[in-house]
Amino acid sequence: MGLTSAVPPPPLYGPRTGPVRTRCGLRASGSPAWAPRSALTELCSGAGALLHLASLVGGGAEECAAVNDRGTVAVMAAAARAGTDRIVHLSTTAVYGEGPHTGVGVDEVLAAPLSEASRTRLLGEGHALAAGAVVLRPALVTGTGDRWVVPGLAELARRVPGRWAGGDVRISLVDRTDLARLITALALDAPAPVAGVHHAAHPEPVRSGDLLDALAGLGLLPALDGPALSWEECRRLLAARPGTVSERQLAMIARDHWYRSDDVWRLAACPPGPGPLARLAGAAPWYRAALGLG
Repeated sequence: MGLTSAVPPPPLYGPRTGPVRTRCGLRASGSPAWAPRSALTELCSGAGALLHLASLVGGGAEECAAVNDRGTVAVMAAAARAGTDRIVHLSTTAVYGEGPHTGVGVDEVLAAPLSEASRTRLLGEGHALAAGAVVLRPALVTGTGDRWVVPGLAELARRVPGRWAGGDVRISLVDRTDLARLITALALDAPAPVAGVHHAAHPEPVRSGDLLDALAGLGLLPALDGPALSWEECRRLLAARPGTVSERQLAMIARDHWYRSDDVWRLAACPPGPGPLARLAGAAPWYRAALGLG
């Protein structure tokens, strides 16, 4: 079941040992936040696994509560009525709030969400955990459909030109394709059901300088060869050049946001893949179109 997110919900992906039948509940823009109880029950009826990828990543308090909190309650209740015992629930590391975070494990820092979207997604996690779900917290997701990470970097390259913290910031990234493989493995292929909260990024953090260089090499960003900028210099430059990317969003790229993510790949028996930088070339045509580069 998918709703609204920075990257569209990923498809089932990966080698299958047999046919897999899927059903999808996807809300159209402008429709009520959730389907009636009967529709949710029908979606879950006979399902061996439930992928709950629904979230609202912006909007007011009531909208976020309707989707991320009460919506999760409704979906988990439908799964319980149907007897569906494998549930994958997609959340976010944004529930931790302001960083920097360097190599932290799950809940090694207290959750302190800064927005209604993150606060209600944290509430949704609780409902999913009570239903026996595995809860995934990705950080930044790149690949086809990404409307924030690389587009945001394109704006920041203009507003804050330079090497943020000398390019040595470490961030957790995952490509959409690899996240899809992980979700599929947890739902269908894991040797045993996995529960609890897990970070869902590639195990190896990415240096911000390496990410910017890779994007420049694909012609998606200008080469950022300017001076090394401290966090205070980044803040000053951002404030001096108005735009849509906020200081909090800049911090996710310009300060460490690295979350240990090794365990979930092992538990799912799913190789993490070559890493998000290696996947960028495959998404480059989509990014060029999204950035208006022709």
